[in-house]
Formats: sequence, C-alpha cells, structure tokens
Amino acid sequence: SALTACANDFGFEAVFARQVEALCGPGDIVVGISTSGNSANVVRGLQFARESGLATFAFTGENGGQCAEFADLTLAVPSPVTARVQECHLIAGHLLCDLAELAFAGTSSTISGC
Repeated sequence: SALTACANDFGFEAVFARQVEALCGPGDIVVGISTSGNSANVVRGLQFARESGLATFAFTGENGGQCAEFADLTLAVPSPVTARVQECHLIAGHLLCDLAELAFAGTSSTISGC
C-alpha cells in the first residue's frame, strides 16, 4: 500500500505529504483530519499542499493546532473530548459528501433527512 511504502521509505511523518505530491494537481482540495490539530503527518501534508498552491481544509478540535496554520479553512470543534470532536467531524464529512453529490448531479435539490 502507499501508506506503508511511504512510511518505510520516508518516515511516517511524510506519508501524506508524499501522497499529495504524487496524486494531487491543480484544482484539487486537500483535506486533513486531526483531532488535536497537531498530528505531524497531517500537518506536513497540509503544509506541502499549501506550498504547492492547492486548496486546503482541516478538520480539527479545540483551536485548530498547527493544522490551522496551513489550512485555508478549518473546522475546529471546540471540545476537549476526543469522541465529541470526532462525532462532529463525522457529521461534517457526511454533509460535505452530500453537497458534493448534489454538485456533481447538477441539481438544485436540498439536503433532507436531518
């Protein structure tokens, strides 16, 4: 897998930066998820994306941590409780997927069922 290959060859802190380098291009958005906002591999991935001119978005907890420094937009859940932060990230992720599906379908429908 790409994750283990990158970790073995470049170190775990570089796994996401290397994937961003290999897989992303103009117009892409890089999303980083870190409950603390300070996971070194996520921070480096967002940093590399930012330096490459890509749009960046971070899902974090508390104050955004280091991820917020390299994110164009940050969803920082204001809770010290890991489970609450991750539950909010899950809901936000599902909403983003719903919005993407609507955009790709070219419809003006709204999200329902919440």
